[in-house]
Amino acid sequence: MAYIVMIGPAYPFRGGIAAFNERLAQTWQAMGHTVEIITFTVQYPSFLFPGKSQFSDEPAPKGLLINRKLNSINPLSWIKVGLEIKYKRPDILFVRFWLPFIGPSLGTVARLVKANKHTKVIALTDNVIPHEHRLGDKLLTQYFVDSCDGFVSMSDSVTKDLAKFTSQKEILFQPHPIYDVFGPAIDKQLARKQLGLLKKRYILFFGFIRAYKGLDLLLEALADSRLKELCVNLVVAGEYYEAADRYVTIIEKNHLSERVYLNTEYIPDSKVAAYFSATDIVVQPYKTATQSGVTQIAYHYNKPMVVTNVGGLPEIVPHGKVGYVVNVNPKEIADAIVDYYINERESEMVNNIKEEKKRFSWEVMGEEIVKLAGRLNP
Repeated sequence: MAYIVMIGPAYPFRGGIAAFNERLAQTWQAMGHTVEIITFTVQYPSFLFPGKSQFSDEPAPKGLLINRKLNSINPLSWIKVGLEIKYKRPDILFVRFWLPFIGPSLGTVARLVKANKHTKVIALTDNVIPHEHRLGDKLLTQYFVDSCDGFVSMSDSVTKDLAKFTSQKEILFQPHPIYDVFGPAIDKQLARKQLGLLKKRYILFFGFIRAYKGLDLLLEALADSRLKELCVNLVVAGEYYEAADRYVTIIEKNHLSERVYLNTEYIPDSKVAAYFSATDIVVQPYKTATQSGVTQIAYHYNKPMVVTNVGGLPEIVPHGKVGYVVNVNPKEIADAIVDYYINERESEMVNNIKEEKKRFSWEVMGEEIVKLAGRLNP
C-alpha cells in the first residue's frame, strides 16, 4: 500500500475541487492506502477572489486527515511545507493544479520534495491554460509543470494543452468520476416543493456565474418563442463571480423575470440534490471549457444535459444518447431544449445515462494514478 500526500483545496475551503480531493482521498483510504491532505492557510488573497467567501459553512468530511499549512503567497511557507513532506518520504505527492497563480507555491514544494529521490510527483491538471488569461500565465505554468514527474488529465483538450508544456512526461487520461458526494436524488415534486418551484417545466444552470460559462447565451435561448410556448422556465443556482448587470439586462429586455428563478448565493453541498432533482435537464452553455464537475453531478442525478461543443464536454456527453452537443449560440441551445420536450426524450436519455456513467469510477481513477506512479522515475 502507498503513502500518499495530497496538496490542494480541501475543507474548510468550499467548491468542486475541494469536494473532488476529499472524495479521491476517501477512495484511496478505502483501497488501503494512507492519505494525508495538505491544504491552504491562504488560498487566494482576498482581492483576487471574486466570490463572497472561500470557506464552507458545513461540517468537515469524516475520516480524513486535513492540515492547513500552505500559504500560496508566502515563500517561507512553501519551503517549510516542502521540507516537511520531503522528510516524510511519501510514495506519491499528488498535487492539484487549476490556476497559474498557484504554480510558484506548488512548484517549489514539489521541487523540494523530489530531492528525497523517492517521492513521485503527480499533478492532476484541471486547467493548464486558464479560461481568463493573465500576464505571466505561461511562465508560472511552465515552472509548475517542470517540477512534476507525471500528470493526470480529465479531458483530451487538457492533454493537448499539457503537451505544449512538456513532451517527455507521461500524461494519464482518466475521465472525471461521478460527483456522488451530494447525497441521493429526491423525488422531483418534493424537491420542487422545497425550492418553491410551482410550474411544470424547469431547466437548470448550476455553478459559479462567470463570463465563459455562457449564462447570457442561455437567457437569450430562453427568450426563444418556442420555449415560451412550451412554458419552459430556468433555474439559475450559483454565485455571481462577476457583475450581474449584463444578465439582469437580458432578463429585463426579454421580459423573462417570471420565467427565471434566481438563487445567486453559493449553493451549499446539502442543497445540491434539491436543484438537480427538481429540474428536467441541465444546460451548460459554456463558451470555453476543459471538463466540468457539473456534468458529473448531472450524471449522478441521472439528468440529461445540453452542452456546447467546447473543450472536453463532447467527450463526456454523447450527443443524442445522454443529452445534446450544440454549437455556441442561443438558437442551437433552444433547438435542443425544444427537441427534448416535444419528443419526450427524458425516459430514453435517463436509461442511457444509467449505463453511460458506469465508466466514470472513483476506484478506477485512484487505481490508475497509483499505477502511473509505479511507472515513473522519481
